[in-house]
Amino acid sequence: MAKVIMTKRDNCGDYQEEIIYKAEGEEAFAQKMCEKFLNEYGNKSGIAIHGATAKVADMPEPAPGLKEDVVAIYDDVGIPSFMYRITKKRNCELFPGGSDKVHPAFIIGNKEYDEIYISVYENCNINGKPYSLPMQKPWTNITNDEAARVCFSKGEGWHLMTRAEWGLVSGICGMSGILPHGNTNYGQYYADGDEEGIIYEGGGIVLTGSGPETWTHNHKKDGIHDLCGNVWEMVRGFRIKNSVLQAANNNDAALDIDLTAEGDDWRNVVDDRGKPIHVNVADGEITFTTDDDFSQGYAGVRWRNVSIACASEQLGELGLWDGEENAYLYVDSTDGEYVPVCGGGWFYTSYAGVFYVRLSYSRTGSGSSLGFRSAYYRKLND
Repeated sequence: MAKVIMTKRDNCGDYQEEIIYKAEGEEAFAQKMCEKFLNEYGNKSGIAIHGATAKVADMPEPAPGLKEDVVAIYDDVGIPSFMYRITKKRNCELFPGGSDKVHPAFIIGNKEYDEIYISVYENCNINGKPYSLPMQKPWTNITNDEAARVCFSKGEGWHLMTRAEWGLVSGICGMSGILPHGNTNYGQYYADGDEEGIIYEGGGIVLTGSGPETWTHNHKKDGIHDLCGNVWEMVRGFRIKNSVLQAANNNDAALDIDLTAEGDDWRNVVDDRGKPIHVNVADGEITFTTDDDFSQGYAGVRWRNVSIACASEQLGELGLWDGEENAYLYVDSTDGEYVPVCGGGWFYTSYAGVFYVRLSYSRTGSGSSLGFRSAYYRKLND
């Protein structure tokens, strides 16, 4: 097993930061990827990079009081992914009106977890498995079910990022007031052409993590990249079926449960009284309601124009609130099943954002602009 060691020092010489790096062992892949990461990191931010040691194969306990950081986690074939650790949070920290209950992203199989890990980068394809690595082509042309399978194939704890986890991350952004920019205009941020990533193959999609730090969820170099724009991202455990919103229980979508089209593990999304929530689409407007008298249709509006006619903490948990007023919500509430894609695409300008949701895709759909990212939890000892 290779050992990759990274140490960071502040105020070193003429630089504000210094990264010290060394890779040991026979796995040349790990060394190559870390060298590539650090070279890009240094070139983009003016950081000195030198040789040294610091292990990322293991997941050390976070320092006291530390809520988030980046670690590298190996999968079952020994290839690392850069993952962003998020420690347990409560609803009141993540959306207006939230209670003191633990956010469901940390509840998996009726067990409460202290932390979960989200891919820092949209995932790339290495030998049929997904990885969170910088300066790579996002893995596209894959369906939602296929993305779930390849994430599970990485080993215990690995899974396709769930909508509960996306709601967690978007809630962090919305409540902090720091909303990620991104590739929303053919390799650039639509509102500032100086913010740009590295386009590949003459299209509009950029290499993972190649944009500036404003393209992360916290506007820092160590944040989660490309949640706004670039490729649309599939998530697991959320859908609309025959106008009714449905989700997996808590974060059970991180498990290999039955979330097929006719699967038994879907639950209605409900208001605070337990009534199922429909999406009413009429006259180009979208309303979340528990009223039995509703209209079906298709529409897209900015979140500031979405009507929520019921009190529902679960909507907040799923990131379905106006934390980013200009981002778009598209919904197809006609008969049938539709799964979400999130974040918007590389040409979606002001419509894109971490709160962007399009509930209109078939689970069998795929395309060159549709990607995903994996997430991870450490299984608790029984």
